Amino acid sequence: MTFFHIGRMFFHMKTTLTIDDTVMKALKREAAASGRTMSELVETALRMLLGNRRPAADVPELPVFDGGSARVDIANRDALYDLMESR
Repeated sequence: MTFFHIGRMFFHMKTTLTIDDTVMKALKREAAASGRTMSELVETALRMLLGNRRPAADVPELPVFDGGSARVDIANRDALYDLMESR
């Protein structure tokens, strides 16, 4: 659970979530089968989801290519058609 620790006191935060009925039924079954609370299972799942994210710094930069200068002004429809037909 999310909590704040001040000295020896713990404060848990409560929230309301809207969960699909089929997911909720599966959550209840899993909680009963594992002997854990639904809150424990949801918190564990959220920690796994949020903990597996790569930091933005690990994302490689996109490659940069030099495509050269424009061969035609695309606003000039006739010049664009002439270029396309010449291929």
